[in-house]
Amino acid sequence: QISWTPLLVLGYLFYLLLGAMVFQLLEKQAETHFRDQFQLEKLKFLQNYTCLDRQALEQFVQVLMEAWEKGVNPEGNSTNPSNWDFSNSFFFAGTVVTTIGYGNLSPSTVAGQIFCVFYALFGVPLNLAFLNQLGKGLNAHLITLERWVQKPGRAQVVQTLAVAIFLTTGTLFFLVFPPLVFSYVEGWSYGEGFYFTFITLSTIGFGDYVVGTNPNKHYIPVYRSLTAIWIVFGLAWLALVFNVGADLMEKFLQLKWHKPDLSLAEGATIKLEDEPEQPRIHIPS
Repeated sequence: QISWTPLLVLGYLFYLLLGAMVFQLLEKQAETHFRDQFQLEKLKFLQNYTCLDRQALEQFVQVLMEAWEKGVNPEGNSTNPSNWDFSNSFFFAGTVVTTIGYGNLSPSTVAGQIFCVFYALFGVPLNLAFLNQLGKGLNAHLITLERWVQKPGRAQVVQTLAVAIFLTTGTLFFLVFPPLVFSYVEGWSYGEGFYFTFITLSTIGFGDYVVGTNPNKHYIPVYRSLTAIWIVFGLAWLALVFNVGADLMEKFLQLKWHKPDLSLAEGATIKLEDEPEQPRIHIPS
């Protein structure tokens, strides 16, 4: 028997290295292109506005970056809706307790930062308990469905069908249909909406795409609040899917590396049972 834990660690490290190489291959050239284009735009700007020097322009760019880090969109003006109205604050609270943390909006006051720490300290376990309870409710429905089936042979079929319906329905409601809504409301492509949906529900939360942040669009007041509710239920569904995938992977590894050779063991047992008991020889002292 071979322990699968070192193999799992090596596979995990290999997966990280593979991801790093692929991301570097796909994104580094585009980053270099955008960086050169940005420098070229700055030079054109200085040539068109000779009253500015490079140092003044760099300071202004720094101000724009700081404004973006504080959650203020540089494209907006003073008449844009506040980032901290109730709807946006509710959405932010949801990103805290679900550990998504987009990064596009964060508390800037010391009091807000301290409250955020304690809010997450108690909110993250509460969110995990809530998601766990949702998962138990879904499992209870599956168990009830199994008990409803009388014949043992039919129970496995119904269980497989229930899991297939669970995966298909969840995929449609949480991964397929929402990008259509986000594409319509936000003006994204379907691929961008699907990317945002999965990155959000998996709690990765890069923050490059966030709903309700375009200053040129008018959103209904409850848009981000409804999105937060969708996120909570989508997290519960995707967490169950991830747990099932992790369990299947662990069982596969344990079956592959921990399973003893049953054929040899059974053969040895049969051989021992077939052989007659050998007479014992007592040697007198």
